Amino acid sequence: QVQLVESGGGLVQAGGSLRLSCAASGSIFSVSALGWYRRAPGKQRELVAAMTRNGFTNYADSVKGRFTISRDNAKSTVYLQMNSMKPEDTAVYYCNVAREKLYDYWGQGTQVTVSS
Repeated sequence: QVQLVESGGGLVQAGGSLRLSCAASGSIFSVSALGWYRRAPGKQRELVAAMTRNGFTNYADSVKGRFTISRDNAKSTVYLQMNSMKPEDTAVYYCNVAREKLYDYWGQGTQVTVSS
């Protein structure tokens, strides 16, 4: 069983930065696609950023140019660097480690609050 442990959430002022981390147990990390999702109050969960196992990235339009996803396979950790943050970035952020038709694991979620 793979466990994902997220950290780095918190309270930040608009315009500030945070970096989320998600550490995975097990040996599947390097062959997995990685993603960060978020769920804001009253809204559905949405994809924020994703990275294939080959390093290709994809971002939601709302975060392009502000957020960066990266991975460290040696540490089995995926990061989300969030800059120029806005109040609308306030949400619970979840990391995801997946491989199509094989597995799909989720972190416990970490709260990010951006004050105006």
